[in-house]
Amino acid sequence: MIDRNYKPESGVAEEFISDGEIVETIEFARANRANRALIEPLIERAEDCKGLTHREAALLLECELDDLNERIYSLAKRIKQRFYGNRIVMFAPLYLSNYCVNSCTYCPYHIANKTIPRRKLTQEEIRAEVVALQDMGHKRLALEAGEDPLRNPIEYILESIKTIYSVKHKNGAIRRVNVNIAATTVENYRLLKEAGIGTYILFQETYNKARYEKLHPRGPKSNYAYHTEAMDRAMEAGIDDVGIGVLFGLEGYRYDFVGLVMHAEHLEARFGVGPHTISVPRICPADDIDVADFTDAVPDEVFHKIVAVLRIAVPYTGMIVSTRETPASRQRVLELGVSQLSGGSNTGVGGYASGQPEEEGSTAQFDVSDTRTLDEVVAWLLRLGYVPSFCTACYREGRTGDRFMSLVKSGQIANCCQPNALMTLKEYLMDYASPETLRLGVKVIAEELERVPHQKVRRLATENLQRIEEGERDFRF
Repeated sequence: MIDRNYKPESGVAEEFISDGEIVETIEFARANRANRALIEPLIERAEDCKGLTHREAALLLECELDDLNERIYSLAKRIKQRFYGNRIVMFAPLYLSNYCVNSCTYCPYHIANKTIPRRKLTQEEIRAEVVALQDMGHKRLALEAGEDPLRNPIEYILESIKTIYSVKHKNGAIRRVNVNIAATTVENYRLLKEAGIGTYILFQETYNKARYEKLHPRGPKSNYAYHTEAMDRAMEAGIDDVGIGVLFGLEGYRYDFVGLVMHAEHLEARFGVGPHTISVPRICPADDIDVADFTDAVPDEVFHKIVAVLRIAVPYTGMIVSTRETPASRQRVLELGVSQLSGGSNTGVGGYASGQPEEEGSTAQFDVSDTRTLDEVVAWLLRLGYVPSFCTACYREGRTGDRFMSLVKSGQIANCCQPNALMTLKEYLMDYASPETLRLGVKVIAEELERVPHQKVRRLATENLQRIEEGERDFRF
């Protein structure tokens, strides 16, 4: 029985994220975790790639039957392949400021932390960061900043976005800026939309209201409803691509897993478009933050299953994993559902232009587990048979929101994404790659070109790849 307070189409946080419904869902899943008669037909139906409800997803996550779990993992891999092929979108975070007025107990930026050096980049320093990122080969950034209305007002964010887009160094250009800043007003979201952002990203941290309020004792982020309803305001303002996520380990993973799927259901029910991305970070050490203080930390095996079931439950959505994860863990979740990956990341303010911050006096938000350079990550992906993609074409061609989702759900996106991925990879290889990465990339491009479905598109992509080799840049379908 569905909790009567659960209303996915509502704009009220406690109605579209109903605590009663989440609790009942967890109880239902636990009670049926060995119920083959319920689980097996569910796996079979999920083959249609139309997704699952939050209760159905919770049941797959809880399943304890080994043979059915193998089928779940196998299905996640097939769905990932159907929607995304071998493409892995590359990006890097760019931290503008670690000034923050909140008191989040899991983040070293909290206002009471007196050991972390506080820093805010000037526009000239932002230019230096962008040049450093472009010289690595990055084309897509996720802009990050602490919440401080005086030091980091919306005007600063907007000016910074303009600066980032203005920098053209050698053959480099940042073609898409995603924004991960604090929940704000409809008016400010309209300004971000006008500034040409890609996806607006905001992590819920945890959907458990009582736990959320304990983790956020003071500051504007302490308002659970205002934070949880942020995506609604963003979409009302015209930002039709939004990215959701939780920080696994702050609350029991079952609760936040169900909350994530419910949030996706809510966006579909109210706006007709689910989340463009789902991020799945786990709590990790940082400055004065000790993971041992969080007893709900998620082990690898459970984390990998979360990714697999999310891929089945929300098949159309891009999934993001950061350098919080080790290379081994990242490799596993790439198989199971992740489609976007950061590489060569620096989580300090001003860390790209100056190099990796010193451990003493670091401005980093969290410790990086995958410390490889972007070129090392690209070569690693190529060896695994993936296509590292620096593509930003859909945003620049207006394929966002329901237009993007219709292409994804119909499978037609392959005729855009596959050749665009290959062309942006070719740009990377010509401008930034080491000799070994170049060799690997040329081989993968030749193999993947044959997988472009439409013959005319394949022919044009082949011509464009040759023109890139001759020095031209920025082709897109």
